[in-house]
Amino acid sequence: MLRKLVLTLLTIALTSVTLTAKLKLVKPESVGLNSQVLCRCDSVINKAVADGNAPGVVLAVVRHGQLAYLKAYGNRRVMPNKEAMTTNTAFDMASCTKTICTATSIMKLIDMGFLRLNDPVSQFIPGFKDWQSEDGKQKETIRIHHLLTHSSGLAPYAGVPALQKEFGSPNPKALINHIAQGRRDFQPGTKTQYSCLNFITLQNIVENVTGKSLRDFAKENIFRPLGMDNTDYLPCRLDDNGNWVNTPDAGNLGGVPIAPTEVQTNGQVLHGQVHDPLARVMNGGISGNAGLFTTAEDIATFCAMLQNGGTWEGKRILGPLTAKLLRTVPEDETALGRTLGWNHGLGYTAGDMLSPDTYYHTGYTGTSIVIDPVNDVSVIVLTNAVHPHDGPSPARMRSIVCNVVAAAIVK
Repeated sequence: MLRKLVLTLLTIALTSVTLTAKLKLVKPESVGLNSQVLCRCDSVINKAVADGNAPGVVLAVVRHGQLAYLKAYGNRRVMPNKEAMTTNTAFDMASCTKTICTATSIMKLIDMGFLRLNDPVSQFIPGFKDWQSEDGKQKETIRIHHLLTHSSGLAPYAGVPALQKEFGSPNPKALINHIAQGRRDFQPGTKTQYSCLNFITLQNIVENVTGKSLRDFAKENIFRPLGMDNTDYLPCRLDDNGNWVNTPDAGNLGGVPIAPTEVQTNGQVLHGQVHDPLARVMNGGISGNAGLFTTAEDIATFCAMLQNGGTWEGKRILGPLTAKLLRTVPEDETALGRTLGWNHGLGYTAGDMLSPDTYYHTGYTGTSIVIDPVNDVSVIVLTNAVHPHDGPSPARMRSIVCNVVAAAIVK
């Protein structure tokens, strides 16, 4: 009995070691990057910090499955006191939650045989209303791929104060019922309109199909197998004094520090409570559109997995074809130009020189993930630009950093 117990504990220990392995930090030259060029990112980011576009930044560059650059700049916190930024800081990923968690969970369910991209949303969301013309003569089914590509016609957002007043909060059920019966702005598949409601709907599909919260499903099928131990949702609520606090089941992200975000009207600085109002107020911190907290190193592992055909360190998250599908613009939506959960191409965030197959996403708090599958390079720029107040954008800095990384590629 004792021997069996020891063997069991040893197995658990070995599994734990495997699961918590991080990407190896290597010299840039070993993965075909010029370190003298790459270090130009430092001056670009330091200038953005000095100009007040962000209190601090963490940059990670991944190439050929290795971490080629990892550096922290500026401060993690500036109010009420200053704290220096560190590379292990966890950030409120805001809308990058849509890609890391929600879209990947949907693709996992496709891999598992539970969903098709062409399935009607109404098949999984009771009472979900499809689109019809004003005269009622034309009708069109809203399908899962429409949600992923933001071509569903759902409204961009929902009025949180009105929902809170009518239904109380948190109230995820009232929120999805509101979305199910809400307005449809255009015929699905004909336009794009970026919408948080798309991904809250996808969250509910995951939960209705699996019987688990999005948080638990993603943890079991994505984060834990990849050793992303500093990645999680942090559920929250309002306390009796009107301050946002985390619930007892929020955990502590493995003990890593968390970058605070915006000062609220009562003077409270959000710190571990999601910035997005729909996610925080109506969904209690666990939401398909926002709410995930994570570190640059954990995202680096996630990017390496996608670049490695859905597998990392022997752990398969997605099939190779599924990982490729995730970054592919659907054939009947080529004119719209979005992949299944990601932006596609260059420009605003991804700079000017990476491949046209590059895909990326940003978060309102200042976060961004850029992945170039052709040059096998990922650029992760994490900031808490909304701390202490919402203001200047770090968008230009992120684009220039991508250009510098591209210029550093020598082979």
